Amino acid sequence: MLSARLAAIAHPLGTAAILGFGAPAATVFAALHGAGNGILTIAKGTLPLAIFGPAGYGFRQGVLMIPARFAQAGAPFLFALLMERYGASALLLTAVLGAASFAALLVLNPSPKVECT
Repeated sequence: MLSARLAAIAHPLGTAAILGFGAPAATVFAALHGAGNGILTIAKGTLPLAIFGPAGYGFRQGVLMIPARFAQAGAPFLFALLMERYGASALLLTAVLGAASFAALLVLNPSPKVECT
């Protein structure tokens, strides 16, 4: 849960830094955004395990990854459209989405630990 929460909040923090301090904070934004993406690779594997437990883990991962892969495929195109229409303000939308996912992860309770037999 901790890794998922860190991954979700890293991009909004980076966005806040770049919006608050401008171009000098671009390095901070890049570091936080990159760290969030890196931690997300860990969270993708551990979060379903923490929420649902080990029973049926492989199947559940497969089902969860289908929409995630479609979203990942379309995200650059959609972000480019948003950038064209709204400019740098499109970054705010991504920060709001990240903050919303962080808030959802704060209220999410993992399942009790169940041993797989």
